Amino acid sequence: MAAVSFHARSNSFPAARPHPLVSEIDEQVCRLRQSQAASASSSSIGRNLNGLQVVYDCVDQLFQLSTTQQAFINDQKCFNELLDGSLRLLDLCNAAKDGLSQMKESVGELQSAIRRRQGGLEGETRRYLKSINIVRKEIQKVLKGINNKKSASSDNSETISMLKEAQSVVAEVLECLLSFISQTSSKPGSWSLFKRAAAGSASENEFAEVAAALKMNKSSEEVQVQLKNLQPCIQDLEEGVECLFRRLIKTRASILNIHHL
Repeated sequence: MAAVSFHARSNSFPAARPHPLVSEIDEQVCRLRQSQAASASSSSIGRNLNGLQVVYDCVDQLFQLSTTQQAFINDQKCFNELLDGSLRLLDLCNAAKDGLSQMKESVGELQSAIRRRQGGLEGETRRYLKSINIVRKEIQKVLKGINNKKSASSDNSETISMLKEAQSVVAEVLECLLSFISQTSSKPGSWSLFKRAAAGSASENEFAEVAAALKMNKSSEEVQVQLKNLQPCIQDLEEGVECLFRRLIKTRASILNIHHL
């Protein structure tokens, strides 16, 4: 009798495919990182903030899966890492909101001062640059604190790893935004940036362009033009950060809810 082979396929299993939501998050994260690497302008940062909404649409759905919930329940360390990560992202969001709010207030005060008086802007320039220098220092303090808290990722399931990647790309976009705002430094080393902006080069930083116009002693009319360009930029970024902040709050609540299952 011929022998029957029962083991011909015992070690031949197809590789498990990632969940479609994991693949979608991966695709969106890659797209955002490519955008981050390509340019840093107010419009590109605004698009990336909107892109994060798409990422977190998928993240919210991923949290509803029993497999994701079970992964959290089985791995307390992973749960704590993601929970701590969500808090750091909220800190970054708050820093961005505060920075943009202070910049908007400073822009409004400068515009009012220009409308009230004729002649030079020396006093107004000093006050504006002092105000934004305070914003810059606060932003640098936040970024330094965030960088000091970063740690290497441990081995996790594909789903958990992708959730960490989603948190990582949020941090990258917010750090880019904070760095973008803080490019209003009045330090001597920043003169090259100011001069390029004032000369109408490829600079796309509206914050730096206002500081450049003031540093180069441009006329009130020219400064007003730069301020008008900056106002909608601040408004758009504020709206993007606020939407992201609400999504992060929702995600943090989802993480906590899983903990109580």
